[in-house]
Amino acid sequence: MDQYFIIDFDSTFTQVEALDELARISLRKHPDRENIYKKIDDFTNASMEGKLSFRESLEGRIKLLEANRDHLKQLITHLKKKVSTSFTRNSNFFKLHQDQVYIVSGGFKEFIIPVVTEYSIKKENIYANTFVFDEHDNIIGYDPENPLSQEGGKVKLLRQMNLQGEIFGIGDGYSDFQLKESGLIKKFFAFTENIERKSVAEKADHITPSFDEFLYINKLPRAISYPKNRIKCLVVGEIDEEALDQMRKEGYDIRHKEAIDGEYLEEAGVLLCDEAHQPTPEQLENAGRLKVIGCFGRVASRKLSEAACENGIIIFDDPKYNPRNVDFIPKRVIAFMNEGKTHMSCNFPDLQPPRNDNAHRLIHIHTNVPGILAQINEVFARHNINIVGEFLVTNAQIGYVITDVNAGYGKQVLNELKAIDHTIKFRLLY
Repeated sequence: MDQYFIIDFDSTFTQVEALDELARISLRKHPDRENIYKKIDDFTNASMEGKLSFRESLEGRIKLLEANRDHLKQLITHLKKKVSTSFTRNSNFFKLHQDQVYIVSGGFKEFIIPVVTEYSIKKENIYANTFVFDEHDNIIGYDPENPLSQEGGKVKLLRQMNLQGEIFGIGDGYSDFQLKESGLIKKFFAFTENIERKSVAEKADHITPSFDEFLYINKLPRAISYPKNRIKCLVVGEIDEEALDQMRKEGYDIRHKEAIDGEYLEEAGVLLCDEAHQPTPEQLENAGRLKVIGCFGRVASRKLSEAACENGIIIFDDPKYNPRNVDFIPKRVIAFMNEGKTHMSCNFPDLQPPRNDNAHRLIHIHTNVPGILAQINEVFARHNINIVGEFLVTNAQIGYVITDVNAGYGKQVLNELKAIDHTIKFRLLY
């Protein structure tokens, strides 16, 4: 059965509401701009939460805009920088599914088309409203005959489209939920990466904090193997908010605790701690999901560093108390989680592999004994998998291998790599 993906634009494909942003451009010199901004925001939110009809909301916002074509040009430039992070990360998905992806929005083609077509989305698959201009290029209205300008417009449009197959809806607003309510789509995914509207989320089939999560659940091609929102980042001690903001932007599930408790550590994939709050070597032995520790200060002991290494856990610390460690530590953690880079680690061998977007990256951490690399390559050879890049570095305790391979392998390959003797940790990165 064919699959189709109906994706909203405002606060879904992009991080912002475009008409709200247009108002901030067109009214920036207006003496009463703050009050007008609030009125426009109120119209937007009331409609998205199902408290006001879309037609009333649209009419109210258009009357307040005072915008023209030059303002639209500025808006487009702005919106191209505001595409949602997880959509940008998965741009290859749109290339692979050009015939199945539809942008359906109550926004306007004049600013949507220039943004989304850069992601290989077909112009003919973009459904939105259109502005009406006067002879001086001022926006004076919209086409009222377009179903998307009307209440229940997305439902009306989808009935006209008559797509035959499995249809998934992704959006943040009430009009997106209406597609599910009408029975026209199989599942509605409330997209909460940018904003969570509780009245919408509670009615969704699934809440998806990122596009990675949507792709993961539906077993579709994606840029990362495991959504960040499913990885718990345990925070213990005095950690600067600027550092935590970087982790939040990546989508990690941040969990604050007063102390490092074994139970919470066992669930964490990332640990951020200060010098006064560090795990014991014994705690690390049971932290099977923990991949990386970012320590804001000096690691407590060599024994702790070695215990982490033996358990396949990389540590980044800042023994010199660099005033920019709020930036240094999260960047190192993110580079390791996203690309496998170990540069500046205090317990892993140094490796800075270039990113290969045309391959899948696998990481194998093992006890430093002879013959492991040969066994890894034998698995790939036996399954006729082409290696496009491979890197091995070692220290006294471990071997660290990154292998970039072409697509086209099954779970059996992954299971065989995990089963190699002396394997400590294995993961598919992207």
